Amino acid sequence: MGFEVKDELLQEIREIINRNIDLKKDLSDEEIEEVITKAVFEKARETYLSVSEKQFLIKYIFNAMRRLDIIQPLLDDPAVTEIMVNGPQDLFIEREGRISKLELAFASREKLEDVIQSIVSKVNRTVNEASPIVDARLENGSRVSVVLPPIALNGPILTIRKFPEKPMTMEQLIAYGSLTEEVAEVLARMVKAKYNLFICGGTGSGKTTFLNALSNSIPEDERIVTIEDSAELQIVSVKNIVKMETRNANTEGKGQITIRDLIKTSLRMRPDRIIVGEVRGGEALDMLQAMNTGHDGSLSTGHANSTKDMLSRLETMVLTASSFPLEAIRQQIASALDVIIHLGRLRDKSRRVLEISEVQGYQAGEIKLNPLFVFREEGAMSAEKVEGILERTENPLIHTMKFKMSGVSAEV
Repeated sequence: MGFEVKDELLQEIREIINRNIDLKKDLSDEEIEEVITKAVFEKARETYLSVSEKQFLIKYIFNAMRRLDIIQPLLDDPAVTEIMVNGPQDLFIEREGRISKLELAFASREKLEDVIQSIVSKVNRTVNEASPIVDARLENGSRVSVVLPPIALNGPILTIRKFPEKPMTMEQLIAYGSLTEEVAEVLARMVKAKYNLFICGGTGSGKTTFLNALSNSIPEDERIVTIEDSAELQIVSVKNIVKMETRNANTEGKGQITIRDLIKTSLRMRPDRIIVGEVRGGEALDMLQAMNTGHDGSLSTGHANSTKDMLSRLETMVLTASSFPLEAIRQQIASALDVIIHLGRLRDKSRRVLEISEVQGYQAGEIKLNPLFVFREEGAMSAEKVEGILERTENPLIHTMKFKMSGVSAEV
């Protein structure tokens, strides 16, 4: 991260900047950088600084004044996938699936709070002691989660989940070993044939990445509506696309727009497909009803430990939003969903497709699943490397009508 920056040196350079800057004038980034450069070179006449040290100081001070301070280099580093700030003194990052602590710290708690306010204000979100939890995003699409005191006991908490500049393709997922070419081809045909697909998995299992990759198989001439808490999806294959994002209530408790509101609105937009980034609560009912009322080919994700657990979670979500009997809810789920894809993050930090199951139907009070592909581990058990393959089961695909109606091969 460069050489160790001494507070005394920084303070002296900042004093030079303050003498040379016109606070009343709205300066551009280029003008600010020029002022900083002059101040660093002026200080270098008194204290020896190498070329690399000068460059580091210019960038360091510029990031503190106009960017996101000490986390800006981490955001610029493509190898860093997650940034975790647990108060001003404790910073952690995830790089290549491994989490490590950095020898970095914000100058003060106030500076960290300034960075947080800079992030949330750009996407019209508000976070303060009265409303201490917020989800937001950066301009590059990175997902941001903020929790402030008094909810967070060890200072302001900032978590940033980064996404690649270019969305991951199915070909890249195959290269990484997340799934086989055979399975990818089957899923692509299911998307084209308008099967309703639901992706589930734990935190960090790659649900959003997988949803992005799947969306590349959507025909270009369709109209899509995406609905998310904070916009993360990067669908580039479809031109006729509407992207919608929820909004939190203002300080007076008014103006909130929920996923449920957006799903209802989307039905009036003539969508061919509705993509709900993630369902966590009562919006599951609206999503299922949309799937059951002519919006085939819809996609969504949710948190669960298995395909069976996802069905239970959906039942619970719908129960929170309705007074329907459990039998009616299960029938609704069974008729709405066609296929559930379960992703997992294994002990070697690799992300794999662990199961693909067809929702067979509702029988004898239960939703029946028909496993089509199941991950089987091979070779000796090892923490360093998990070897295995996503195998086709002997179970035939029961519901082939959508394949036939779309003229797509029904071979699975």
